[in-house]
Amino acid sequence: MSKVAVLTDSNSGITQVDAKELGVYVIPMPFFINNETYYEDIDLTQEQFYEKLVDGVDISTSMPMVGSVTDTWDKLLQEYDEIVYVPMSSGLSSSCETAYMLSQDYDGKVQVVNNQRISVTQRQSVMDAKELAENGKSAAEIKEILEQHKMESSIYIMVDTLSYLKKGGRITPAAAALGTLLRLKPVLQIQGERLDAFAKARTVKQAKSIMIEAMKKDFKERFESEDGSKMHLEMAYTHDLAQAEQFKKEVQEAFPNNEIIMQPLSLSVSCHIGPGAIAIACSKKIEY
Repeated sequence: MSKVAVLTDSNSGITQVDAKELGVYVIPMPFFINNETYYEDIDLTQEQFYEKLVDGVDISTSMPMVGSVTDTWDKLLQEYDEIVYVPMSSGLSSSCETAYMLSQDYDGKVQVVNNQRISVTQRQSVMDAKELAENGKSAAEIKEILEQHKMESSIYIMVDTLSYLKKGGRITPAAAALGTLLRLKPVLQIQGERLDAFAKARTVKQAKSIMIEAMKKDFKERFESEDGSKMHLEMAYTHDLAQAEQFKKEVQEAFPNNEIIMQPLSLSVSCHIGPGAIAIACSKKIEY
């Protein structure tokens, strides 16, 4: 049986400390802040990131350097026979496609998974990969299984302010101005490879209700699991833990049969939506 390493990037929300406890590996994502390079969870903490973001500092994301990726693979292959690499969704970054091209020089020893996940759903894919490896699956088999299930997840995100979506060019300045005037709380959706608009709410309370009802509908209609028995339920947030904890209580009441895993939203997504966002997510369980 091959010894398989499970590798992801920090878009999964898995910290370096978490990775050691879970028995997986994480490549930190780079950020450019005022033309200086920082690496998530290495020399850039969540608190430092949000301090700079709120202060209006110019922050942009970048894919990992090619050398960082291949150096990590080379190091892991000294200890493992194969690697399963689960990067963020190819629809949200070119890092997945680049990694796939690089993997072609590794004679099948590195399998890059393109299963359209980000943040807490990406984290669940990493946990699935770890479980599959422990059950004797090869890297190629794990890649195939994860990609077969790539569309079986949902994320709904309430954005507290429109300014970061405007700054990133995802909405027009006019739309942002109108939304701010009306005090709208947009709800965004990630299903597969894109971050799309889903609904507009006038209050945080209404946005929460929209997200919970959308998830209930997904459970029942998309995943045929109204009781939640076939589903992992996850939550994420940006910066405001107190608000997230309150929402978690409401979500738990709506889904009493599901354990909820809550993690900070990855900083690469936070760049585009800003602080104060809350999200509910799910992914369908894989039968091992």
